[in-house]
Amino acid sequence: MARTPAPAKPSSEHRRRGFEPAFSLMQGQLRHAGEARGFAVARLVTHWPEVVGEDIARVTRPVKVGYGREGMGGSLTLLVQGAAAPIIEMQKDTIRTRVNAVYGYNAISRILLTQTSAFGFAEGQAQFTAAPKAPAPVDPALAERASAETAAVGDPGLRAALERLAQNILTRHKAE
Repeated sequence: MARTPAPAKPSSEHRRRGFEPAFSLMQGQLRHAGEARGFAVARLVTHWPEVVGEDIARVTRPVKVGYGREGMGGSLTLLVQGAAAPIIEMQKDTIRTRVNAVYGYNAISRILLTQTSAFGFAEGQAQFTAAPKAPAPVDPALAERASAETAAVGDPGLRAALERLAQNILTRHKAE
């Protein structure tokens, strides 16, 4: 009696439950682009304000990580707004310590600064802050209904957060 082979199970990379996170669709391309500039840890670029702090991130951007021939330590090149360069120069050790904490070892031994200005050639321009998002217009009827739903909450901060959540949910259900 001949035995029929069992149907092949779909591999995990071909079939997943539900939707895939957007980052997983682009992960390969982002990793390749990051590694081309020396960034072995993508978190260094994507979470720069969390790594070095808001005050330093406001005037700097990581541009490139270069490694020595013998692997004796890398150099991180930062793009810095011109007027802030002397201040960042004094904070190099702090930045290096924080960046190495992301890597988990002393991967970066020195930090190089490249100055830019707010005007000039297109290559030298750098936008360091994201434009603030414009608040979405709120339907007054939905705002009133959300306020009525959360009226029993005593803490004003929690009530405001729950009202925003209720408005988002009610707006989504209204669109469907």
